[in-house]
Amino acid sequence: MIPVKNCEQDRQEIRVWCDGCYDMVHFGHANSLRQAKALGDVLIVGVHTDEEISKHKGPPVFTQEERYKMVKAIKWVDQVVEGAPYVTTLDTLDKYNCDFCVHGDDITVTADGIDTYYMVKKAGRYREVPRTAGVSTTDLVGRMLLLTREHFKGDKEYSVALEHSSNLGTDSTARSPYTGCSQFLPTTQKIIQFSSGLSPKPTDKVVYVAGAFDLFHVGHLDFLEEAHKQGDFLIVGLHTDLEVNRYKGSNYPIMNLHERVLSVLACKYVHEVVIGAPYSVTSDLMDHFKVQVVCHGLTPTARDADGTDPYLVPKKRGCFKVLNSGNDMTTEDIVQRIIRHRLDYEDRNSRKEQKEMAVVKTLQNAHVKQNGDYNEKMATDAMS
Repeated sequence: MIPVKNCEQDRQEIRVWCDGCYDMVHFGHANSLRQAKALGDVLIVGVHTDEEISKHKGPPVFTQEERYKMVKAIKWVDQVVEGAPYVTTLDTLDKYNCDFCVHGDDITVTADGIDTYYMVKKAGRYREVPRTAGVSTTDLVGRMLLLTREHFKGDKEYSVALEHSSNLGTDSTARSPYTGCSQFLPTTQKIIQFSSGLSPKPTDKVVYVAGAFDLFHVGHLDFLEEAHKQGDFLIVGLHTDLEVNRYKGSNYPIMNLHERVLSVLACKYVHEVVIGAPYSVTSDLMDHFKVQVVCHGLTPTARDADGTDPYLVPKKRGCFKVLNSGNDMTTEDIVQRIIRHRLDYEDRNSRKEQKEMAVVKTLQNAHVKQNGDYNEKMATDAMS
């Protein structure tokens, strides 16, 4: 008798390589990695050092240690390679047994304007996925740079502030299709793609936390990891833009609700998100989601609009916990990093766009020449 082959066992494991700066890890990075993982079985992600990024692109906002930790916490990532080379080589793919490299359809070039993926492209070991329109690290840095302008400083009517915030990052002078900001358009499909799709089992201990989670960073990450340890199923409530602006003032949030939702959903410690959660944790909310533990970090808690303690109900039920994650980073700290080095980041954004435009122009010229050669050939064939 001829033995029947087990197709699942015989199928070779497909290992996929991605690399990048992953500075200010956002849902655009996560979406690219999600798409890359879908092309194979194992996703290996290389992250560049601060030195390499500063040389080719300009100063990173986050340190390499912070960026390594952020990428490791993205739910689709299986392994992180620290200190990956800025130019992707065949030796790197072979070293980690990767079949091919995946990157978004935007432009990545060295300080000399060379395509960082030219070697793997030439070898046919390169795949491309669509970039997520409406967000980039350059765009987010631009939004924070706008926070330093005088007319964004006031603590006046939050509706007026929010009107301004919807235009953050939009630079009418930016000509590059990659540096220029387009409005992010959320869809139910995108949320489904990011969602775990899981529901708590009857025996699960459900943990609930809530907040703005604006500019998702390692402070948020360490807090969520600690909250995840308090039970079996972690639900995160995301406050609306208007609510965040009420208790944070100025021009917050920097990222809108849907951007913040996707950033949190990409975290491997999070099982579910409540979109537009009430500021106060109510009995109805706790009963509906069968919440047994409610957590908050060491950051001060603002009162609700009516002056009440937003955690009054879980405190009365005896299920409120204050967590010390050992990381006191806040969104304001990130903004301060940008403000302290404003000129460096403005120069970074400007130089990045100039390099992108040079590549765009080269591609456009090549396209025009290709069309010209084709038309000339057609005319010659017609005459012969």
